[in-house]
Amino acid sequence: MKKINVLMVDDEAQFRETTSKILNRKGFQTTIAGDGLAAIDVLKTNPQDVVVLDIKMPGMDGHEALAKIKAMAPETQVIMLTGHGGLDSAKESLKRGAYDYLSKPCDIDLLALKINAAYEATHKEEVKPEKTAGDIMIRIEDYTTIDREATVREAIRKLVKSFEGFISSSRLMETGHRSILVLDEYNELAGMLSILDLIKAIRPAYLSAPKPSMADSMQYSVMFWSGLFTTQTKALTEKKIKEVMSDSPPRVEVDTNLMEVADLMFREKVRRLIVTQNGKVIGIVREQELFFEMANIIL
Repeated sequence: MKKINVLMVDDEAQFRETTSKILNRKGFQTTIAGDGLAAIDVLKTNPQDVVVLDIKMPGMDGHEALAKIKAMAPETQVIMLTGHGGLDSAKESLKRGAYDYLSKPCDIDLLALKINAAYEATHKEEVKPEKTAGDIMIRIEDYTTIDREATVREAIRKLVKSFEGFISSSRLMETGHRSILVLDEYNELAGMLSILDLIKAIRPAYLSAPKPSMADSMQYSVMFWSGLFTTQTKALTEKKIKEVMSDSPPRVEVDTNLMEVADLMFREKVRRLIVTQNGKVIGIVREQELFFEMANIIL
């Protein structure tokens, strides 16, 4: 499928570079510019499908840049980004030809949704083939992995890092993975460790045991649970991941259509699927990827 060309224009280097990197991972072809003047120079030699344009920038601000962009490339759709207190300014940009606007901090999935919608608005006559699992998956190299012989402490450190990596700017948000792919000694997928697996692991074993007799039931009462969360969590720290991980999610081939993906998720009551190509694991599809594809179709 054709990649949508996106020009990311913002004067904050970390924001534009991080956003560009994540958008590229999501299948867009992204170019960056540090201000309105640089954006105009890019568009003169490298036409873009969609421009994501910050309103408040030194020199040529977003409104002035918007006017010049629409004058030289009227088919190019522009999405404006506005900070706190800039809502009126963002709405004003719609009257000047912008397609839409987003407030900061900006959720990356919502931005991707609006970019897709902006592109569709200009290419309505195109009949696009329905996407497959491979089109919406997160690539395996972009997902958090860990060895099954590692400890829960190491796993939690990696999970926390997956969240921290996306909060790289006060102006950008992306959800952490909430799970880790577990690899064996041959670097093959052995299972998965999710936050739910960790919660399950700290529950006292007796909660899953046969019901106690009435005489013994008092010791199982919630009145004795004070401090138990901390105790159970600390006891989990040095356990091996292989002791608490869950099985690997079901697998689908890279060219599996999305209805089959949705049906398998529902039937197996899972929130993610492994994507393979010729037997090799190449990515993972989560329920949120399906949701945002639904949103792309409906909105």
